[in-house]
Amino acid sequence: MSDVISDVYQPRLSSPPTGVVITGGASGLGLASAHALAAVGRPVALWDLQAEVARARALEIAAAYGVTTVGLGVDVRSVEAIQAAAIATRAVLPSVGGLVHCAGVVDTGSLEGITIENWNAGIDVHLRAIVLLLQTFMEDLRREPGSAMVAMASINATLGNAVNPIYSASKGGVLSLVRSLADRLANEGIRINSVSPGFIVTPMTQPALTALPGVFEKRILLSRIGRPEEVGRVVRFLLSDEASYLTAAEIIVDGGNVSSQRL
Repeated sequence: MSDVISDVYQPRLSSPPTGVVITGGASGLGLASAHALAAVGRPVALWDLQAEVARARALEIAAAYGVTTVGLGVDVRSVEAIQAAAIATRAVLPSVGGLVHCAGVVDTGSLEGITIENWNAGIDVHLRAIVLLLQTFMEDLRREPGSAMVAMASINATLGNAVNPIYSASKGGVLSLVRSLADRLANEGIRINSVSPGFIVTPMTQPALTALPGVFEKRILLSRIGRPEEVGRVVRFLLSDEASYLTAAEIIVDGGNVSSQRL
């Protein structure tokens, strides 16, 4: 009995050992997630609009951690691009048992800046791509016990922000879509969860952080901006057997921003 109990509590961050596809993988939260996963031995595919950067980052990760990697240029708004990249990924990775959707765009024009084009882009990148990725990799995920997906949402799904209504609406949709898909995917033994970061130092947030130094920290309970690796480690946990009974959840990684009443 003691041996059984001991085994149950062994760390499982590296399990399952299957490969993981990460969109937006060349920078920011996607790259941090790739490093976190590779650090425990999981092969990773970095998909990004910046093809050359994705390939370079993939080579760096392979050298650093000794895992199989591939970097590909992919526009997640395109069904054809996703399907082609899936074929290329399967040709390199030994398996695919995890998906991380980090690709993103941000609008800053408020209500007046909404156009049909940027509305469609925001919804297609943040929301529709989740469905396309799952449809494309469903058979791969079904084959691998412990398969899971993480979709990147945001605290903007909860907080009102006049500056970026498209981003906020699409991230709110991510939360609802994840809950709906969790019900469907549970029938296949596949888990799906969302992560809502707060202010994290990434290429997307850097302009605002530079323009308004010290402003955002005032509201955050931990009084600092987050680091990409702090989100990447949460993504790694959610894709691992450590989180085997966790699905349809939103994990907020914001240093205590949403709950804060500080002025």
